Amino acid sequence: MTRATVMRRALQLALLGFVGWYVARHWDEYEHAFASARPIWRAILGSCALVLASYLVLIQTWRQTVQAWGERLSFADATRIWFISNLGKYVPGKVWAIAAMGTLAQDAGVSPVAAIGSSLVVQLVNILTGFGVFLVAGAHVMLLPGGTTVALISLGLLVFLMPWLVPFAVHALNRVSRRQFGEPHLPPSAIWWAGVGTASAWLLYGVAFQWFATGVSGGATAGTTGDWIAIFTGPYLLGFVALFAPGGIGVREIAMAESLQRTGLAVGALSALLVAASRVWLTVLEIIPGVLFLLIRPAARRDSPSDQ
Repeated sequence: MTRATVMRRALQLALLGFVGWYVARHWDEYEHAFASARPIWRAILGSCALVLASYLVLIQTWRQTVQAWGERLSFADATRIWFISNLGKYVPGKVWAIAAMGTLAQDAGVSPVAAIGSSLVVQLVNILTGFGVFLVAGAHVMLLPGGTTVALISLGLLVFLMPWLVPFAVHALNRVSRRQFGEPHLPPSAIWWAGVGTASAWLLYGVAFQWFATGVSGGATAGTTGDWIAIFTGPYLLGFVALFAPGGIGVREIAMAESLQRTGLAVGALSALLVAASRVWLTVLEIIPGVLFLLIRPAARRDSPSDQ
C-alpha cells in the first residue's frame, strides 16, 4: 500500500467520522424534518425533469467536444457512455469514471484519447464555469465589491480566457496527479461552446434545486432563484473537487447545510431535510440511468457473432 493510498484512506475515514458526528449532532432535526414533511410532488417531478435536461446538455457538450477532436459519436452512444462512466464517480479517486469512459468509447469506435481528453476538457471547463456561476448568483449574498456587475464581467472574462486556461490546468493536473493527460489541441470555439453548455447546466441544476426545495418543504422556501443556484453550485463544486470523497459524499452535505443556515434560506429541520433529501434525489437520478444502460446492451453488440 503506497503512502498516497494510506493518506487518502485516512482522509476518507476522517471525513466519515466527521459526517457521523454531524448527523448525530443534528439527529433530532432530521427526525422532525422527515416526520413533518408535506411534499408537493409536481414540483419534485419538475425538478427531476430539469436535472435530466441538464444531463442532456452536458452529454451534448461532451459529444461536441469529441467531434471537435476529430471523432464521430452519435448522441445515443454518447448518452450511454456518459451515464455508465458517471457511475465511477462513486468510487474513491474519481479515476474510474475516466477509465470506464475510455473503454466504452473504444467499443463505440471512438479513440479513447479523444474521449478521455474531451471529458477532461469538459470537466475542467465545468469547474471554471461553475465557479463563475457561483460568483454571479451569490454576489449579493457574499457582499462582493461591485456586486453582480463585477461578477458578470469576471464570468465573461473567465469564459473568454478558457481556451488558454484549460491547457494550463491540464499541465498543472499532470504535475499534481503525476499522470500524463494529453494537453488538448482544440479550437477556441470548441472550448467556448463547452463553457456555454456547462454554464447552462449549472443554471438548470440550480433552478431544479429550488423547485426540489419547494416541493420537499411544501412551499415553505424563501430567497431568489439566484440564491438557490449559488447554494447548490458552491457545495457541489466542493464535493466535486474533493477527490477523497466518493461522489462528494459528506463534503457537499456539510457545505450545503452550513450555507442554508447562514443565508437563512432554510434553517433547523428544513435545512436537515433538504440536505438529506437532495443527496437521495441526485444519487437516484444519476445511478438509475447508468444501471439501466448497463442492463440494456447495444443492439449492434447483442447481435454480434461473438455473443451467439
